[in-house]
Amino acid sequence: MPARPGPLPRISVPVPHLAQPLRRFLATESGGAVLLLTATAAALVWANLPGSGYEEFWHAEGSVRLGGWELALDLRHWVNDAAMAVFFLVVGLEISREVTVGELRNPRAVVVPVLGALGGLALPALLYLAVNPSGPAAVGWGIPMSTDTAFLVGVLALFGPRCPDQLRLFLLTLAIVDDVGAVTVMAVFYSDEVSTTALGVSAALVAVLALLRWAGVWQLTPYVLVGLALWLAVYASGVHPTLAGVLVGVLVPAARVSPEQRERVRTYGRALLERPTPFRARMATTAARAAVPANDRLQDALHPLSAYVVVPLFGLANAGVVLDGEALRTALTSPVTGGIVLALVVGNGVGISVAAAVALRTGLGDLPGRVRYGHLVGGALLAGIGFTISLFITDLAFDDAALRDQAKIGVLAGSLVSAVLGSLALRVLGERMPLCTVDGDELPELPAGPWLDPTRA
Repeated sequence: MPARPGPLPRISVPVPHLAQPLRRFLATESGGAVLLLTATAAALVWANLPGSGYEEFWHAEGSVRLGGWELALDLRHWVNDAAMAVFFLVVGLEISREVTVGELRNPRAVVVPVLGALGGLALPALLYLAVNPSGPAAVGWGIPMSTDTAFLVGVLALFGPRCPDQLRLFLLTLAIVDDVGAVTVMAVFYSDEVSTTALGVSAALVAVLALLRWAGVWQLTPYVLVGLALWLAVYASGVHPTLAGVLVGVLVPAARVSPEQRERVRTYGRALLERPTPFRARMATTAARAAVPANDRLQDALHPLSAYVVVPLFGLANAGVVLDGEALRTALTSPVTGGIVLALVVGNGVGISVAAAVALRTGLGDLPGRVRYGHLVGGALLAGIGFTISLFITDLAFDDAALRDQAKIGVLAGSLVSAVLGSLALRVLGERMPLCTVDGDELPELPAGPWLDPTRA
């Protein structure tokens, strides 16, 4: 009597997992998002307390003096111009690492998020200009172009295993490209009068950084010192000084460890174990430190500072908007507020979804793993959470306090709507639409038979 067939086997291809450095990056961003949300709520409460003195506090001046040289800024500009340079430095470090040794090395993996990011940059700006085609409000077209990586990753963290890792990677890559576009827009369109002399000094310092990278200098001190000088030069040039952070981050080397470096670590490590001496300990420590790319060491030091201190401090300094009845009534009828909400929600949702879908359907790129079109739509809506850089550009774009407050209300409202709609889309559509790329990770089941018996030749 023939044996009863066993359970039908399922053939599957393992889904790729994220690299450990990228997992650490995402974990830090998720924790930072909670602090940023808390700081934002605190800023709103503080600004709306009777006699709170919120604006007076952030307009208090602080200065640094060295001999006859002095740098004087109010507290808000110390946060926005100086502390936020650390945030943009971390962005630049992540861009450099992903391009050098990360996911951005693979052209086909890059095409979809890059085209999605371009759609998420262009359509929001066009929609905003459609609502505000002229006048003082038109200059705010750059506000809805950015995606807040910290909030985006924080919302995705709420979905746990329901949200595939490869969607996180797609959205992180998209956010990186988006940050490049937003920083470019800030440097080109939102800079004050430019000093050509200071720009020349800045270019020379960038050349020094490039030379350090080319020479393979692994110590962090030269990059940090040149970076500080670059910040001062860019600040003096009239271009927003946070651009210096991005330039330093991009130029800090992120190359893989060479075989010679590995062998040096083994040699000095064995020597230290054979006869521990202070000299051998210093040599082994130096060899071990040199074997870790400068990019990783600097990001390991600065990313927690950026996520847990700088970005929440930025939210506390910039998200405080008076939300009394008059301000809300003005915002409801304001084309600035309406244009920003429309651009963040519809511009990002439609722009990213359509551009990424075109790249997928035409075969220009693919999304490995279990990313479905439902995930893509939900992620595109979440990309409308344009908090940090949107508020940053708001401060640069508008000198008029009323327009600035209307824009901030639009950023807060648009980001909230995007977060809710994106979360609902991931819950409702996430697993109910086809895979973006059918790459073998869901093959049909095959009946049991002797051809599946590994003992048979």
